[in-house]
Amino acid sequence: MALVNEHFLKLSNNYLFSDIAKKVNAFKVSHPKERVISLGIGDVTQPLCPAVIEAMHKAVDEMSNKETFRGYGPEHGYDFLREAILKNDYLSRGIHLDISEIFVNDGAKSDTGNIQEILRWDNSIGVTDPIYPVYIDSNAMIGRAGVFENGHWSSVTYFPCTAENNFIPQLPDHRVDMIYLCYPNNPTGTVLPKEELRKWVNFALRNESVIFYDSAYEAYIRDENIPHSIYEIKGARKCAIEFRSYSKTAGFTGVRCGYTVIPKELQAFTLDGKTVELNHLWERRQSTKFNGTSYISQRGAEAIYTPEGREQIRKTIDYYMGNAGIMRDALTKLGLTVYGGENAPYLWVKTPNGMESWKFFEQLLYGAGIVCTPGVGFGPSGEGYIRFTAFGNREDVEEAMKRIAEWMK
Repeated sequence: MALVNEHFLKLSNNYLFSDIAKKVNAFKVSHPKERVISLGIGDVTQPLCPAVIEAMHKAVDEMSNKETFRGYGPEHGYDFLREAILKNDYLSRGIHLDISEIFVNDGAKSDTGNIQEILRWDNSIGVTDPIYPVYIDSNAMIGRAGVFENGHWSSVTYFPCTAENNFIPQLPDHRVDMIYLCYPNNPTGTVLPKEELRKWVNFALRNESVIFYDSAYEAYIRDENIPHSIYEIKGARKCAIEFRSYSKTAGFTGVRCGYTVIPKELQAFTLDGKTVELNHLWERRQSTKFNGTSYISQRGAEAIYTPEGREQIRKTIDYYMGNAGIMRDALTKLGLTVYGGENAPYLWVKTPNGMESWKFFEQLLYGAGIVCTPGVGFGPSGEGYIRFTAFGNREDVEEAMKRIAEWMK
């Protein structure tokens, strides 16, 4: 008799955004004439930039010619993209990596969910709270998170990020083996100063922990004093894995491409005390379970590093951050308390009068036809907040702010 992996049964029946979609669809059925504006899901709306389109068209043409056709590509990615990543994303910031430490993927979500496979199931984990759900759910699937009770996973150490601590997670008072950090943060839109990030690197080095650092939104950082990479911190190569994505940087949510950095200096241990390079384990895992990212997608990603591509994606990022500014100003004028939206495309808004997140979500949907994301869906410290994204069309953002203003009257 085949037995299921019962750890999957510990998960909620639906992923957060599936629950939102069901509620929105129910509203549309009962209000067919109402035009819903979504500021909840973090999907982009602006088209791929011309440099990317041109590169992808050229790649498609190559695939139509027997002489330039490509089949399976290398699991770790083509060297042309990895070299562009090293030169533009790291060397330009004084960070020296080796090409063998770069692994191209089909988007950061895949690797942030799968990376936990290379570490033992009984490692302890710690997460900032609120948090992107994939981090915990992927660990729950292997049994590492324990049991979900009263809004918490029993075997997870939470690092609350709230207004009371300026959304800066505090170091735990005990050893944690696997630490998840995401900055600029999804969902709060807040950032971590270099001196605070240095504390986490030093903690990981002292405790021989591994930091999983998701910097998918680093391109949105405006403050010159905020680190774009954890490897700007001395010693991070010995304790951290970094994830990057082209989804929000270059509009690749439908194209799928990103990358993971695993320095060869990063090691973990066997039960008998031997050290093992995690770079090697991940390479072995990828060669077994992953056939590589599309050549066409990788050529598109390479194009964003050209002078034309860099300028074009910068304009798109500025467009989204312009949306964030409009939203932040409008919501603040309405008397709401707003965080984020200055170095990230997310705004974290405190619900009025301590209202529960899901209740405010439903009132906003039925009162103004606006979709947000309930903060509690990101963790217990998210209760009493909602998340807005700045990835909408400008006219929709402006219309949404007008609707909210009318509704709040």
